Amino acid sequence: MIEVKKLGCAYDNHFVLRELDLRLNSDEFTVLVGPNGAGKSTLIHALLGFMPILEGEVSLFDRPLASYRRSELARLTAFVPQETFFQFDYPVRDIVLMGRYPYLGLMQSWLPGDLEAVDKVLEQLGLSEFADRFFSQLSGGEKQRVLIARALAQETSYIFLDETLSQLDINHQVEIMARLREIVHQSGKGILLISHNLNLGANFADKMVLLSRGRVLGSGSPEKMMQPRLLQELFGLELQTMLNPVTGKPNILYPGVQ
Repeated sequence: MIEVKKLGCAYDNHFVLRELDLRLNSDEFTVLVGPNGAGKSTLIHALLGFMPILEGEVSLFDRPLASYRRSELARLTAFVPQETFFQFDYPVRDIVLMGRYPYLGLMQSWLPGDLEAVDKVLEQLGLSEFADRFFSQLSGGEKQRVLIARALAQETSYIFLDETLSQLDINHQVEIMARLREIVHQSGKGILLISHNLNLGANFADKMVLLSRGRVLGSGSPEKMMQPRLLQELFGLELQTMLNPVTGKPNILYPGVQ
């Protein structure tokens, strides 16, 4: 469990997050939404320990986040950024194997357990046939699956993804969202994904968190969060919703041209 109380974070003395309260459970797929500049990426960086906490506190499994060593956190939380660049072109297997670094001792080589963990993740995400292919030879959707596989190989309790799907075609977005939901429900991990696609989030997430001006406007099921009143307060736009006949989840009806 991750618990955030009265969190405050700032850049150059300008607070981006202020008085923020949030609770994230394991075995829960959470989608974080909000307008640009709301503080979504800053929040993830704070939860990962990358961002100084000026006010409030963050606890991970009932222990202050600041009390963890970086090596300990690497075994509890994994991160998939919006964009990833490698200085060299690596085969897929080698990239996924990077997720095992937190378990590598000083002057230690990979153990059979590390290789088994990688093979398991490659199979789980349908990447076994790409294991020896270079990263640059993959499509956008395949690359994102590889980066998610690297995070899975890290065997953490939580995975954070920062707008990982924003540049993908809709078919790849749907595929990865379905896989993330499956991972949560099969492994018990907690996953937090930043997304600007509210309909996609509502159809796959267990919980949605609405972030506005550095504070949590609302947190709960898609049915509770995808309400016209909340959406108007969040985006300043009058939006209507209706139930998706396939998923039964509320989806936005975009306003037409008048």
